[in-house]
Amino acid sequence: MGRNSNSNESREATAGGLVSSYHGILVHVIFSTKYRRPVLAKAWRDDLYAYIGGTVKDHNATLIKSGGVDDHVHLLLGFHPKFAISSTIQLLKSNSSKWINDNGKTSNKFQWQPGYGAFSVSVSQIDMVKAYIDNQEEHHRTKTYREEFLQLLNRHEVEYDEQYVFEQEVSG
Repeated sequence: MGRNSNSNESREATAGGLVSSYHGILVHVIFSTKYRRPVLAKAWRDDLYAYIGGTVKDHNATLIKSGGVDDHVHLLLGFHPKFAISSTIQLLKSNSSKWINDNGKTSNKFQWQPGYGAFSVSVSQIDMVKAYIDNQEEHHRTKTYREEFLQLLNRHEVEYDEQYVFEQEVSG
């Protein structure tokens, strides 16, 4: 009997006894700072990822890989079906923004953008997604967050209206 470190098992009591449920819900999550401001300093990003990794455990999720640059993060997460993906992402975004603010990591009040991208990942693609996340610094020398995010939407065949994808900063 084997066990994959990326999958989970749930046991639920039923009238007929214990029933095992198995799941392997892997999702590549990406989201940006508010208005894509470059405020995620390299000096403390690993601490942020560690904090996110601890936070997602509250929803029985697992942080498999994390990375990003100064204006956005990428997370490869193993989700538990008991929690909605949106609920788990909201938990980690709200708790991590509180952590950033409470620890004075930015000079102004920190916020994430309201939305996010969440893309399913096949077990056969885990290594490719990990490498993609590892390569963010190099990747963003030639591609903007906007270009990357639209490319991910297209690659995953997600329908969208570009005018609603990115939050626009209101001037004046």
